[in-house]
Amino acid sequence: MTKNLNIALIGCGKMGSAMLRGWLSAKIEDRVTVLDPVGLPEEFAAYAPNPVTHYSDAARFSEKAGKADVYVMAVKPQIMDEVCKTIAPAIPGDALILSIAAGQTIGAFESRFGADKAIIRAMPNTPAAIGKGISVAVGNTPVTDTHKDMADTLLQSVGQVEWVDREDLLDPVTAVSGSGPAYVFLLIETLAKAGENAGLDADFAMKLARQTVIGSAALAEQESTLPASKLRENVTSPGGTTAAALDILMDGKWQDIMTAAIAAATKRSKELSS
Repeated sequence: MTKNLNIALIGCGKMGSAMLRGWLSAKIEDRVTVLDPVGLPEEFAAYAPNPVTHYSDAARFSEKAGKADVYVMAVKPQIMDEVCKTIAPAIPGDALILSIAAGQTIGAFESRFGADKAIIRAMPNTPAAIGKGISVAVGNTPVTDTHKDMADTLLQSVGQVEWVDREDLLDPVTAVSGSGPAYVFLLIETLAKAGENAGLDADFAMKLARQTVIGSAALAEQESTLPASKLRENVTSPGGTTAAALDILMDGKWQDIMTAAIAAATKRSKELSS
């Protein structure tokens, strides 16, 4: 982008806050106007009223938001219709609408704002809170390269960005990367519990499990050109302790369990979006 963005952020909960934190850190904003009935999180108080301005009332926000370049939708699904109805008249015709709200389709936003509006739907994940997220995005027909550049600028401030050309792919994306952090945290839980069952102190086992996952993720990031299978093989000596454990895990249908889990999450994502 050649200029900083005038951003309207609708919803400043966990994901909205993560996005705002990233924008301010990357200094990509000219102005951010926030709509959230709960109030602006305390961590952003130092940025108000310039460049961040907060409004609790949607009608007041619509009056004061001005002609923002992009409107980022991050409110809960149960209030989305009401909020969109209030702010729709104030959104300029050439503005981008970027949704990071789970389960809200492009079609739903076209019905609220008009099919002529540029709308991008993105699925970020919770590591965005520390700038380590990954977002997958898809746009409707009116989206231009300029709109995609704006979305890239916003989303890259909290991690990596990938694009798909079919909206239905966001359902398995949600299952893999959107829900994926929970699977990793479950791995930490179960690894620590297994260590405890093997005789380790519970706190010590948890420390070992947590740091092992942290270190392994960092190694996977550093060795990004190597496939995960090669990284696994590098840890595994023939006939050693790791091989003994992998014999159990890989013969125990771990892949089948994960495949079934992703299928279930994908199915639920489709249900929530319908």
